[in-house]
Amino acid sequence: MSTAIDDDLWSAIGDPTRRRMVDLLLSSNGGTATSLSQQMTVTRQAVAKHLAVLDRAGLVRSAPAGRERRYQVDDAQLARAAAQLASVGSAWDARLQRIKRIAEAIQQTRQES
Repeated sequence: MSTAIDDDLWSAIGDPTRRRMVDLLLSSNGGTATSLSQQMTVTRQAVAKHLAVLDRAGLVRSAPAGRERRYQVDDAQLARAAAQLASVGSAWDARLQRIKRIAEAIQQTRQES
């Protein structure tokens, strides 16, 4: 599994409305733009636009359901996002540990002077 950072994926996830939609889709095992808009404070048209962004990022997939489309979270893409987040977290942990060691070395040098 690649952990290269996908800017489109993180741009899609970065919006709180879209994160809420992903949460709702996960908790209800999918839904339509209409069903999501009934659970949110945005219009059905706004939900449809957000779903299009999530679809382009590969976070959701859709299938026809009558006159609408039924959306499901793509588990593989969500796992990829989680792996990327873990990778970024590890990189930042390593950076912060290096900064801490440098700060401690500086403080030790000052105390010895």
